[in-house]
Amino acid sequence: MDVRNKLAEVRQRRGLSAAVLASKAGVRRQTIYAIEAQRYIPNTLVALRLAQVLEVSVEDLFSIAIPTLAARESTPVHLLAGEAESGQAYQPVRLAKVGKRLIGVPSPPVSGELPVADAIVMGRGYGGRTLVCPIRDEPDAKNRLIVAGCDPAMPVLARQVRKQGNIELVIAMCSSRQALEWLEDRRIHIAGTHLGGKSAGGSNLEVIRSFFPRRCVRIVTFASWEEGLVVAAGNPRGISGVGDLVRPEVTIINREVGAGARLLLDDYLEREGISPANVRGYDQTAGGHVLAAWHVHSGKADCCIATRAAARVFGLGFLPLACERYDLVIPEQCFDLPAVQVVLDTLNRASFKSELEVLGGYDTSQTGRLIR
Repeated sequence: MDVRNKLAEVRQRRGLSAAVLASKAGVRRQTIYAIEAQRYIPNTLVALRLAQVLEVSVEDLFSIAIPTLAARESTPVHLLAGEAESGQAYQPVRLAKVGKRLIGVPSPPVSGELPVADAIVMGRGYGGRTLVCPIRDEPDAKNRLIVAGCDPAMPVLARQVRKQGNIELVIAMCSSRQALEWLEDRRIHIAGTHLGGKSAGGSNLEVIRSFFPRRCVRIVTFASWEEGLVVAAGNPRGISGVGDLVRPEVTIINREVGAGARLLLDDYLEREGISPANVRGYDQTAGGHVLAAWHVHSGKADCCIATRAAARVFGLGFLPLACERYDLVIPEQCFDLPAVQVVLDTLNRASFKSELEVLGGYDTSQTGRLIR
């Protein structure tokens, strides 16, 4: 603890010599000099006597110097951020190691709570890395995995995995394409994607193979879900299909480029012969199914494309458009990690499947199946 004092300043302002102050406080003159030189911290009784003689409070004489964040040692990390994003000062992040690289994952706040964080962003470093200030010990690399993707049920998996094997999943919410790009760049351990077929049991293999043509990854099914139009409770705008999105009184909230939901919307607009320019709100985006549904719930938009699970969170209406399978993509070099094996074991547990089915209406008949 760094205790600083203003004893010399206050003593001189009172016109007292060190010898006189020492005599009145019942200490030696050398003690006064040592305190003023910041070499000695007095006990409570001496501090009270000094304050009494000088007619000030103890707080006027002594204070605890708290090191500023700038004075703490900064650590360079590779920050997971989209193309248009950069680490803002004091942004909370989680830390995990992927191979030998230390990765920072932005930690978004939840309603009414400060986010869980291991460090905060301090600024930009060399070589495209971000400088962060750790606020707790570096996590155990063996027990922490970074999982990126857009499925709102990832926190369910994280809870179950932690309970089963004390393994911590750091969730990076992003589009399916962004997750695959990060996996290709070896910045994460597991990527989730639903950029494949639009029918029940449809395959994501074609897109995954475009990123990993040498078959250096394993693919495991997370679950299948329904994706469609999310509308306000009671559907006050009377939206019955994608064709209604051209009505001037209807405003949508879209997903970011690279998101499976955006691709689904574009596919249906093309089928209907509708130009995106004629859809009000097409250029407004939300990062994730739940956040998009929140815009509808709050009245900021009349409709969005999201999963049935996201609609359930806010009690919104849902018009299904497609059944999709959400797959987890795991690099070969990560597949045999003990932490990854705990994840795979959790996917096959009845308790996990039951929670997915009840909370989000997922089809878990293929959950945990190794596709390749």
